[in-house]
Amino acid sequence: MALTDTNILQYALTLEYLESSFYSGALQKFDAQDFADAGFPPWVRGRFEQIETNEMTHVKFLQEALGSAAPKPCTYSFPYTDPPSFVALSMAIEGVGAAAYLGAAQYISDKSVLNAAGSILAVEQRQAGWISSSVLKVQPWDGPFETPLGFSDAFSLAASYISDCPSSNPPLPVVTLPVLAVSSMSPQPGSTISLTFNNPNKASPTFLAWLSGLEVVFTPIDDASWNTVVPDGLHGTVYVGVVSSEKMPIGDDQMVTGLAIMQFPFDSMAPELDNE
Repeated sequence: MALTDTNILQYALTLEYLESSFYSGALQKFDAQDFADAGFPPWVRGRFEQIETNEMTHVKFLQEALGSAAPKPCTYSFPYTDPPSFVALSMAIEGVGAAAYLGAAQYISDKSVLNAAGSILAVEQRQAGWISSSVLKVQPWDGPFETPLGFSDAFSLAASYISDCPSSNPPLPVVTLPVLAVSSMSPQPGSTISLTFNNPNKASPTFLAWLSGLEVVFTPIDDASWNTVVPDGLHGTVYVGVVSSEKMPIGDDQMVTGLAIMQFPFDSMAPELDNE
């Protein structure tokens, strides 16, 4: 479909609805004592309350910007069962939200819309950095560049939490992609991981694309075992997807699957980062 500022904002609002529902649902389910019993200091839940307010404000802003063209919220299902699983998932959801705004920015034509999207993007990234560093005690950033995600790529990650959407909602500028499962979400460089995915178009050869910052690394997938080797030099959050070629930039026509999220955490004493 032809991209317009309107359907880009509809896409953004769809993701903001998801984020808002994620935080409001968890904070209704887990009270201050639940967070304390899980070992979190009081300020952790307090900050999540502030993030919830931010996401509700983003929703209201986009609804007002779109007016009658605003889609309605969907029905969501999130797999958190306690405060620790909620916190871990919040890091992924914030990262995807920020990467979606970053990837969409280049297609926005109205500079005032671009400025507003950039303002929301900055807040999403600050929230993601706070969750990863202050709460989870891992890296506050992934490297010198953030990773932009295309419309279908980001939505492939969000879609797993969407149960149903109103039929009256406008179509989004996305292609539905098959799910990718990986044998390890935080593997060691040089190790072999196995992949599980549907390949309806029988694409061959296939590669695993590792999206890290502004770089993409491709590793070949063994057609018999669906295994691939983890490359060196990856840090922080990395997005991976099966593609049918090593052509750049990666388009929807190359995507065999949607994305999965890998983690290569590092702390403040990571000497290899200091030497780059």
